Amino acid sequence: MDPMHAKPFIKATREVLMAMANFDVTAGTPYIKKDRLARGDVSAVIGITGEKNGTFSISFDRQTAIHLVRQILGDAIEDILYDVQDAVGEIANMISGQARVGLAEMGIKLQGSTPSVIMGDNHTIVHMTSSLAIAIPFTSDAGQFTLEFCFE
Repeated sequence: MDPMHAKPFIKATREVLMAMANFDVTAGTPYIKKDRLARGDVSAVIGITGEKNGTFSISFDRQTAIHLVRQILGDAIEDILYDVQDAVGEIANMISGQARVGLAEMGIKLQGSTPSVIMGDNHTIVHMTSSLAIAIPFTSDAGQFTLEFCFE
């Protein structure tokens, strides 16, 4: 896996979160993830197919996810559990789509599936490939989250 593939994911994450929620984030150094433990309390996972197969995921800690949803919905939150689940899935879908545009510009054409959202302490994310995932930690004033991608 080429570390340059992280650039479209970083760019897409910054742009989507700023546009959706005026949410400014800073990307940390990408690293190879060697376990399956999610780096947050709520994760969205999207399958990737096309010229390569794999997965993309984004995991938010509880505090960051709630802050993000409040930024998007304002006081319109009706059911925090459902709204967080729905918003994290939609954010993942938007980031994945924009990152896939960037990857297509690099010559890698991919499609994404509908996001699956997983919630709870110590949940795991299984990337359906034989290669290891690349994880990108992000920080913000509201908290932390981690984006992961893996394709072969």
